[in-house]
Amino acid sequence: MPRRSKWMHLAAGVVVGVTFGIFLKLCLRTSSRTTIEACPDAAGLYVAPDPLALIGMSPDETVSNSNRTLLFVGVMTAEQYLQTRAKAVFETWGQDLPGRIAFFSSEVSRAPGLPLVPLKNVDDSYPPQKKSFLMLLYMYENYGDKFEWFMRADDDVYVRGDKLGEFLRSVDSRKPQFIGQAGRGTSDERDALALDYNENFCMGGPGVLLSRETLRRVAPHVKYCLKHLYTTHEDVELGRCVAKFAGVSCTWSYDMQTILHHNGSGALAYTGRLKKREVHRAITLHPVKDHRQMYRMHTYFKNLRIQELKEEALDLHRDIASSMKYLGVAAEQVGDYMLPGDVPLFPAKLGDPDYLGDNEILGAPIDMSRYKPSSLEDIVPFDFISKSIYSITHSNPKRRIELPLREALDDVIREVMEIINAPSRQRGRVIDFNELLYGYTRLEPLHGADHVLDLLLKYRRYRGRKMTAAVRRHAYLQQSFTGIEIRELPMGEPPVDEPEVIAQFDNSKGEYEDFDESNQQQNSFLDFSKLNVRGALESGLMKLQNLPKVLTWGDGAEEEYPIYDRRIHFILPLAGRQEVFGRFMKNYEEIVLKSNEAVTLIVVLHLDSKSPLDYKNAQSLVDYYNDMYGKEIKVVQMGSTVFSRGAALTEGLKLCSSDDLVFFIDVDMMFNFDTLRRIRINTIKYNQVYFPIVFSEYNPDVVNGEDYNKFKDETLVINTDLGKFVDSGEHGAKTDREIANLKYSKEINDDFGYFRQYGFGILSIFKCDFERVGGFDLNIKGWGMEDVQLFETLIKSNLTVYRIPDKSLVHIFHSVDCDKNLEKSQFQMCLGTKASTYGSEKHMIYYMLNHPEVLWPPEEKGAS
Repeated sequence: MPRRSKWMHLAAGVVVGVTFGIFLKLCLRTSSRTTIEACPDAAGLYVAPDPLALIGMSPDETVSNSNRTLLFVGVMTAEQYLQTRAKAVFETWGQDLPGRIAFFSSEVSRAPGLPLVPLKNVDDSYPPQKKSFLMLLYMYENYGDKFEWFMRADDDVYVRGDKLGEFLRSVDSRKPQFIGQAGRGTSDERDALALDYNENFCMGGPGVLLSRETLRRVAPHVKYCLKHLYTTHEDVELGRCVAKFAGVSCTWSYDMQTILHHNGSGALAYTGRLKKREVHRAITLHPVKDHRQMYRMHTYFKNLRIQELKEEALDLHRDIASSMKYLGVAAEQVGDYMLPGDVPLFPAKLGDPDYLGDNEILGAPIDMSRYKPSSLEDIVPFDFISKSIYSITHSNPKRRIELPLREALDDVIREVMEIINAPSRQRGRVIDFNELLYGYTRLEPLHGADHVLDLLLKYRRYRGRKMTAAVRRHAYLQQSFTGIEIRELPMGEPPVDEPEVIAQFDNSKGEYEDFDESNQQQNSFLDFSKLNVRGALESGLMKLQNLPKVLTWGDGAEEEYPIYDRRIHFILPLAGRQEVFGRFMKNYEEIVLKSNEAVTLIVVLHLDSKSPLDYKNAQSLVDYYNDMYGKEIKVVQMGSTVFSRGAALTEGLKLCSSDDLVFFIDVDMMFNFDTLRRIRINTIKYNQVYFPIVFSEYNPDVVNGEDYNKFKDETLVINTDLGKFVDSGEHGAKTDREIANLKYSKEINDDFGYFRQYGFGILSIFKCDFERVGGFDLNIKGWGMEDVQLFETLIKSNLTVYRIPDKSLVHIFHSVDCDKNLEKSQFQMCLGTKASTYGSEKHMIYYMLNHPEVLWPPEEKGAS
């Protein structure tokens, strides 16, 4: 008996030990975040939510009374991806499904805010066979009679819900269907997969679709399938289970490779250009390994959808215009037309948020000649396209095709091919684009773009008598513009991933502190409980930065919005050039000092060895203006330091605070009040920098010279604009501000100068944005290049670079001296600038015709 008792105690000890070990394994497990993670409280306290409440579905919803019961998507994920991939899926395409979505993970997974199902007795080990089969069982038991279709998806797939819904509605869900991209494995794997010659499986990556009937036949046998696994491949075993119990195999259709698209690039898939045919045609795209790319793709497809809706709106406008013409209603009366029952055809009028646009413009029929020029100057000519582009309106008549036009043509051709191939499946043929032989294109600002393209195509017929042939087709295409849109520009919201911004985050308020506005202006658009009517309107109007000054408050007093009073910090690098600096300071006095504009000037002064007196004279001139107006013009004395524009501007920036708006300007520039206004409007902190394209004057000796403007026997007539300063009889005398603005304005004309498209030295930016991108390359010495380097850096950053011709910024002509000691690239750039500022093509043509010896120099005596 004692011996028997001993063995009983031993057995009991083993049982207790094993039980305790299992408990420790479940409750103390390794984690990617910590070495030992205590058994979560939720493990014992977790109560599974109601399955219908989990996905936001009411009990009375059925496939016959709801438009969100077409599809249920089960996404397999893991605990480590819940806050990245799973969250990205739920916040992007998971919101656009014609149905519901839920995520399935291990038993201990928790993710508040996600419709998550922690599967009992399931971990995140790979391969996820048990997770996949039990997910199907959960779908069947809880939603089997609620949806027509069920989808098994990974957390690295992107699904286009609108296209998927359109596809599924064309297939009978009452029959057993097993839809996916069919696979049989590689040649090395086929024996290991144990597939018969006529068996296949749906590859899991791009997604697998099961009809309700298929799930009904398979789900009851899930446990059997789990016990009879032949391989470690989850998608292979699912296909084997479906074939055994539903009697169907994966679709063999070749189209599945296109609409359920798998990219073999791995982690690089879909990280590049999305404007591709295979991306546009796909319903699902796999894999998206970086969850941030999921948001990028979602934005791209949303933009495509917006474009489609605009095209549909144009078609409706054309139908309305055609119907009204048939009814005898004049085009200008369509907007006020009343339908029977006194129902307006267009209820919302111009200015209303729901205004549908001008039908007279948007409803114009597709016609290459719908634009009727009223004069010879109004004719919009076509540009000819072949390997190059030929244009009569460009200063370079033959040039390479610019990137924007090339991309536009690619878009047009891709859409044309999609239209051509739309009925391909029914006709058993495919037509592929081969080459653009030539074409014509023009842009008419009121209506849109016209294209005439000669396309070389490849015709392939795969049904019946197979054949391949090359064909040419002419395509006459018109891209119509839609209505004008006004968008609200951001006032400068900080990027949330910046450490210094996170440090300013106030959790007690749950929002960022104001950066550009007062707390009152950060309130809601019309918060009448905190603001009076005027304050409420101002609070909303402050956020529309691109509004002109159209409202005034008080008794005729002009009061601009606070954005127009934002202080600008001019930073001016200067080395010598005392006379030009005097002209700049006179300009600064008229526009800033006399009018009390919110502008601060910082002069970074270098000693020029060629004119050493200019250093002291410049300081004296600054002292003079400081004494006269009592406003500090700051000077940074650099002494005999080797001049570098980038280094000089960086030194000037040291006198500015992080939130200051700075404007890099040169001493040769002339500006006025319009310049200040555009700087303040077009520069948005954390969002946008402003690179104005300045107007550069030609050499006045050339502009006014007889040899450059007339033939020898003609009389030169110089047009002047002396009347611009004269009082207008209709509107009364001009104010001092208007006179100053006109005084520092120039006539913008091709004969007087050109817009310096490739000049990037003039820049408006907030200091904090300048520092975030790394600033100038201070290794660059001497003339040029530092601005180009900064421009390229900003283009690659997340800041928007805004470029537009600014006629209020004029670069006064001065001769350019290029130092031969410059770097080769800098020297060539300097020579190019020198040549471009000499005069226009017209001036050069007159000179050549008046001096034929330049083109045909006389032969020297004695020359053979």
